[in-house]
Amino acid sequence: MNFLSRYRILLPVVSLTVLLAATFYMQPRAMSYFGVNLLFNLAVPIALATIGQMMIIMVNDIDLSVGAFVSLVACITATLLNDNPMLGVLVLAALVLSYAALGALIHALDLPAIVVTLGMSFIWGGLALFILPSPGGVSPDWLRSLMTVKPPLIPMAVAASILIAGVTHVLVIRSGIGTVLRGVGGNARSVGRAGWKVIRLKALAYGMAGLFNVFAGIALVGLTTSADANIALRYTLLTIAGVILGGGEFVGGKVSPVGAVIGALTLTLAASFLSFMRLSSDWQIGAQGAVLILVLTARLLFTRRARAS
Repeated sequence: MNFLSRYRILLPVVSLTVLLAATFYMQPRAMSYFGVNLLFNLAVPIALATIGQMMIIMVNDIDLSVGAFVSLVACITATLLNDNPMLGVLVLAALVLSYAALGALIHALDLPAIVVTLGMSFIWGGLALFILPSPGGVSPDWLRSLMTVKPPLIPMAVAASILIAGVTHVLVIRSGIGTVLRGVGGNARSVGRAGWKVIRLKALAYGMAGLFNVFAGIALVGLTTSADANIALRYTLLTIAGVILGGGEFVGGKVSPVGAVIGALTLTLAASFLSFMRLSSDWQIGAQGAVLILVLTARLLFTRRARAS
């Protein structure tokens, strides 16, 4: 493994470690089971949505509807899935299929994914408002119990993030179909010439993204116990940042599932860190962006040095 490959996972790990050390220095009480769980409380839905975005970026597209879609799933979870579980499951399955169909449509008509997904964000947002016009709904009891489990040694958020990273690493990096999907991002024509139907692969990538986004919306409701049509709108930019922070590239099918999850954890921790600094909420988004720019600048410098050597 060359330096360029190693740094892809090294940089997000270092970024998370430095930020965690700074947080513990500023707030020593956070250095406990309860404190760590509080710091990473919302990491699981963000990590799942980041993996969903990674599936799209893996095939050289980008999804600007993640936030609206996760919000829609959250509204369905807090209403239909709670009141009528069977109907709720069917609706969520239909959403995953619609995501797969969207991927096939984008490829078949050679449409720009960034434009199509931006348009879909308004559709998802409108449906969310139709289902839940005002904040409310209730998390199913089983979901609330699942998301508040307290495993031994490490908090639920950290344990779940490790599980997500491990499962997606096997799926995307180690499995044969994951290799083919990354090949679509690297050279779709070569994959097509090898006998694979690229339109089916694109549909599969989008379908997998939809599935992870559904899990993200469900997990979010399990943590917040209610929903809102705008509850996850910020996820769109967070997931893109998480993928890139974790070592992914916008082109070439170069992604890192483990790095993406670490990137999601870093962005979650950054929000907690800024809260400990007693920074005004008006400044927190800008400060988060500054932290991200610093990390990505360091990554760019490492990349240039690696290529020059």
